[in-house]
Amino acid sequence: MLSALQRGDAGAALHDRFVGSDGERIEDVWQTAYRLGFYRGGPVLMSALSGLDQALWDLKGKRLGVPVWQLLGGQVRERVPVYAWIGGDRPGEVEQAGRARLAQGFTAVKMNATEDLDWLASPRQLDATVERVAAVQALGLDVGLDFHGRVHKPMARQLIAALEPLRPLFIEEPLLSEHPEAITQIARQTHLPIALGERLYSRWDFKPFLEAAAIDIAQPDLSHAGGLSECRRIAALCETYDVAVAPHCPLGPLALGACLQLAVATPNFAIQEMSLGIHYNTDGHDLLSYLRQPQVFDVREGHVAAPEAPGLGVDIDEDKVRDAARAPHAWRNPVWRGRDVSLREW
Repeated sequence: MLSALQRGDAGAALHDRFVGSDGERIEDVWQTAYRLGFYRGGPVLMSALSGLDQALWDLKGKRLGVPVWQLLGGQVRERVPVYAWIGGDRPGEVEQAGRARLAQGFTAVKMNATEDLDWLASPRQLDATVERVAAVQALGLDVGLDFHGRVHKPMARQLIAALEPLRPLFIEEPLLSEHPEAITQIARQTHLPIALGERLYSRWDFKPFLEAAAIDIAQPDLSHAGGLSECRRIAALCETYDVAVAPHCPLGPLALGACLQLAVATPNFAIQEMSLGIHYNTDGHDLLSYLRQPQVFDVREGHVAAPEAPGLGVDIDEDKVRDAARAPHAWRNPVWRGRDVSLREW
């Protein structure tokens, strides 16, 4: 596990500091990794620390022969509500995709709200979003809308107002999290739940949004926000503000396994994102591709059963992982430009 972390400087630092340390002392390892670095937080350190933290919880659970949720205080739920993606980066054919998700057992989906938009565009460009949401809701599915930070404030306010009669499940990242004041303004202008957090990396990053009553649903990513240890603290902090938690997870089986452990033991958990069939999964690589027992993520009536296997509850086929590693993953987000060739947010 640690050798895999050596590829980056943050991982190398953790490797140098903790090889030979007592892996049972998860909290002490976390605190040492975070507090002894001069520069704290941010995506690089916190992503490396997340991997280390999740691995230590997995090892402890397997050594004791119990799922990690048992070590987090036990169950508060027996099934975890989940949702899947439809529509792609530039959403299309959502009705057909919605029917497919229903057939897989999902009762809720998420889709990107729009294609790329200019700072100020024709209001007519927003009509298609409303039509897509209505079409998917007509199938009997709940719909979350991801603005993905690609919608700027002049258009975001209009789009949210247009969506209010449809009552989507939530509005995600109505603006980028680097605009806390504007997000607070939007939250005060709408009755729709505001979700945000995939680009926040610690409880300190979430704190100003909670204090401003700017969000209703926190979306920390357990693979980038300090692992199970920190995301459990984020969830507890959110509970004091009556804010729900719905972890961000367009990732692989280990990440989802960690999310399910948190979900089972967290009172204010709301719903879990699953990457099954997400548009980024190509060339035969999908959520279930590297699992020896893919049934652990079976979806029934919009839920996944609480994991029962020790640790994070997933059994990875390491031979398949090694085969895939021979052609390293090199995904890059697309570069979008408008008709005037100016850069657009992805």
